[in-house]
Amino acid sequence: MKLKCIIFCVALFLLNCAQKPEEGALRTKENINKEWSYLENPTHEITDVENNVDWVTIDLPHTWNNEDPTDNVAGYRRSGSWYKKELELDGINPDKRYLLYFEGANITTKVYVNGSEVGGHIGGYIGFEIDLSEHLKKGKNNVYVRVDNSYNRDIIPSQKSDFFIYGGITRDVWLITKPKISIGNVKLTTPDVSQERASLQIEILLEGMEQASDLKLTAVLKNQEGEVVMSKSENVTSGTTTIAINDIQDPQLWDISDPNLYEVTVSLSNNEEIIDEVLEKVGFRWFEFKKNGPFYLNGKRVLLRGTHRHEEHAGVGAAMSNQQHRKDMEQIKEMGANFVRLAHYPQDPEVYKACDELGLLVWDELPWCRGGLGEEKWQENTKNMLTEIIDQNFNHPSIIIWSLGNEMYWLPDFEGGGDIKKMNTFLNELNTLAHKLDPTRKTAIRKYYEGADIVDVFSPSIWSGWYSGSYKSYQKAIETYKPQYNHFLHAEYGGSSHVGRHSENPITGEGIIKSEGWEEAIVQTKVANIAKIGDWSENYIVDLFDWHLRITETDSTFVGNAQWAFKDFGTPLRPENDIPYMNQKGLVDRNGKPKDAYYVFKSYWSEDPFIYIESETWTERQGPKGKPRSINVFSNCDEVNLIHNGKELGKKMKDITKFPASGLVWEVDFEEGDNQLIAVSEMAGNTISDTLNISYRYTKNGSAKELLLSSSKLKNGNFLLTAMAVDENGLRCLDYEDKVYFQCLEGGKALKNQGTPTGSEVIGMANGQASIEIIPDNTEIDLTVMVLNQNFKGTYLTIEK
Repeated sequence: MKLKCIIFCVALFLLNCAQKPEEGALRTKENINKEWSYLENPTHEITDVENNVDWVTIDLPHTWNNEDPTDNVAGYRRSGSWYKKELELDGINPDKRYLLYFEGANITTKVYVNGSEVGGHIGGYIGFEIDLSEHLKKGKNNVYVRVDNSYNRDIIPSQKSDFFIYGGITRDVWLITKPKISIGNVKLTTPDVSQERASLQIEILLEGMEQASDLKLTAVLKNQEGEVVMSKSENVTSGTTTIAINDIQDPQLWDISDPNLYEVTVSLSNNEEIIDEVLEKVGFRWFEFKKNGPFYLNGKRVLLRGTHRHEEHAGVGAAMSNQQHRKDMEQIKEMGANFVRLAHYPQDPEVYKACDELGLLVWDELPWCRGGLGEEKWQENTKNMLTEIIDQNFNHPSIIIWSLGNEMYWLPDFEGGGDIKKMNTFLNELNTLAHKLDPTRKTAIRKYYEGADIVDVFSPSIWSGWYSGSYKSYQKAIETYKPQYNHFLHAEYGGSSHVGRHSENPITGEGIIKSEGWEEAIVQTKVANIAKIGDWSENYIVDLFDWHLRITETDSTFVGNAQWAFKDFGTPLRPENDIPYMNQKGLVDRNGKPKDAYYVFKSYWSEDPFIYIESETWTERQGPKGKPRSINVFSNCDEVNLIHNGKELGKKMKDITKFPASGLVWEVDFEEGDNQLIAVSEMAGNTISDTLNISYRYTKNGSAKELLLSSSKLKNGNFLLTAMAVDENGLRCLDYEDKVYFQCLEGGKALKNQGTPTGSEVIGMANGQASIEIIPDNTEIDLTVMVLNQNFKGTYLTIEK
């Protein structure tokens, strides 16, 4: 049976959303992130905190776990804390309702106003509204909020998941006023969409309508140029009113390359006087998953070119600013992706807004991640969370899939929680609920094979070349699964890479290192699990992704896949990693700086011309005299020329059927000492180029005998402290990978607990080198810094300010 979805999607936001409420406005929405008070006290009693003097001033978003998850000490704070905000009101309008809207607070929340509990919420990844109206007074009002991220097995995600559960008010908070009679939830669908025409159905819930009669709702549709396309009114006869706008001619469709968004203004009038109004963004489109075949958007085949995104950033954890959220999505789009899986929970409203505007298709996910099936309270909370997710995010044109879970069977939290029959019964209930709430989108799960036939779209687990096998088996894997599942979409593939770690002879796709006597210290053997025994070099991950993309980009029947994950993220389960407690599978580091692998994807997907020589973090190399080295250039230009020390090595044509680097590979015979590589292409009269300077030596380093320290001043006034492992002759040990431990003893402090290549006091060396940023204080005391590990008991350096 042909599965075809026609969706009309909108992104709802309120009219008059100014930072400050305007006098006489129908409704107001004021951001109140600034100047909250925070108290790190787990008490449940408000009387214990009202007179406490230990409050500190903070701005939202905020988490008390901004650094302690990645502080190199096992565990992180899982407890409760309090927030306080004073609201000064000139008066209380009896015809208005006053509400606090939290975009997210993790994971349980209780709200108090002037000493009285007024509401709460369970679940940390979705917004909620608290009505304050009955408890406010003229003048000063005290709002207290208790947030708790303690272990609670009744609330998903499971504590056994491979990511941190950040505590706090991690997203924006708004003070909203609405008329007593007001527009509530607005839900939009399209019964019909095509290139020629479209129809729009607007379902509008009213709040407080029992207080008035003679109500009318009007919807006005405008195109991107602000021109009125159609309008229609309906009299209100019940709590829910539907307005149908039919026969919209030649709609400008929402598409990944041209994400057209219309506007719909919905106004409520009483006796012909407008009393409330909201504005919505609208996108018209339809999509289809072909049975055992590809994906279609607006009647055209689209290969889903995807990645995954966790909601966190260096130094702030999950308490990211809207600008940081937006930057993540822009980087994903600039890479050329058209699809993103939001893992493993719904994310900040700014993320969906960005996806709508940038043209990124979205897999939105219920955070049923590991832990198996819970008991009655767990099931109630999980169903409520799914309902909230769909109701809140329903109107976004970016979303095509509601995922019901990931690896759900794994590591049950409850006795009997892995019972397949019971799990499938509950999964069926979730699937039915999702389709009832939204018949227009598809449901999905990943890596729970026993439930594959319950949902619409399924992703098995394929980690070719990382957790098992060779990346060269990827074609065989997808050919196996295509006929097995009606709608197979591959979510998660890739592997870890440590920035700056490189190998002249990375593991091959067959799991073998070719020995020439210069290779890094690793056993020369068949590798069954490269995640455990591989070198974590950037070179290997570049090859792995290059192979995957060569396969998928030339497969006309493939739906698509999503690389795991776009950005390095924190995890409690990986203390042994080169950057402790970091999942290093990102294409960019935790600060958003691209690794080599980012440019592999860009070479296949991006439309903006670029060239990248592999690699800007590989500028110290060694090898025998007369031994040419392969140089890969990643580019989306049709033709590239490589120049070595002023000598042209010849032009090559890009051909994505070739591996590696789509055929943009040159053999370079390096000179001892300084070498310069320039890759250049001429496109439409423009010169695109990249330059890489490499220091090459013919002498192989011996065993590490010493750690040396050096520093350089950064543009921000801080210092970059670099440790280098050298042999007895002072040669940098390019094969040294042990962890080192940095410390700033006086005169400042180390930029630590960031989970980045220059923001961790404990870090594995990359080709015999590691760095950390040092922040000087305001004293005249010079900086004293040190580095050590088990083999080298301490090297010190004094840095003059």
